[in-house]
Amino acid sequence: MQFAGRPVEIDVSAGAWIAEAVRPLGEHVVGGLVPPVFAAYARVFHPAARYDGLVDVDVAWAEVAAANGTRAHPAMEWGSITGAMEFFEAADQSPLWDGAPARGHLPETVAHRLAGVLARHTTTPADCLFGVWSGFAELVADHPTLALPGREHWLVRGPIGLAAANLAREPAEQSANLWWPADRAWFVATDIDLVTTYVGGSRACVDELLAAEGLEAAEVLPTQRINWDADTLNPLPLDGPA
Repeated sequence: MQFAGRPVEIDVSAGAWIAEAVRPLGEHVVGGLVPPVFAAYARVFHPAARYDGLVDVDVAWAEVAAANGTRAHPAMEWGSITGAMEFFEAADQSPLWDGAPARGHLPETVAHRLAGVLARHTTTPADCLFGVWSGFAELVADHPTLALPGREHWLVRGPIGLAAANLAREPAEQSANLWWPADRAWFVATDIDLVTTYVGGSRACVDELLAAEGLEAAEVLPTQRINWDADTLNPLPLDGPA
């Protein structure tokens, strides 16, 4: 079994520190995705897309919020800044945006930019671990998974550039859901249910990430809530889950 040509790791002990540190997934906080052991944390917003011929143009959440008369802030949620949960998948706000932010998948362009920053904040950019949620592939008895609260992941090892690789079978697209370097200098999580990615790292690492061109990111705390109703500054979408 392979992902992007990389064999699945038989020994998943390299991820034991994550399982020991993360908060229960049911708490719905950043620390349930990224181990709360880092100096700083950032939330990276997956852009919406505006279709311009054959080119997809990234549309920032801040632009969407401004157009909808809502407020951009670190805990904003897509349903709240657009006004409806249907804008996750079944509708658009053309000509502002045509494609919703990718759910559970870090877009390739964003992954490249993020990896470019993170490569400067690890001593092991050529040796990283990548986790793929086990629900994306058939379970294989002799390939153990890294068990985290509420999620299990296959692990593969490779250079940091693998963060931008497609780990699914074509034509599907799927990035790694977890990745971190062997020296544990930082950690990245893209949960299968979310349209943003969370990163934990050093103060310098997160500062550079927040300032990086082409990334829409905000600093967060490990206690920040992450579910659909976490936005307390904008109205909740009227069609939110009961």
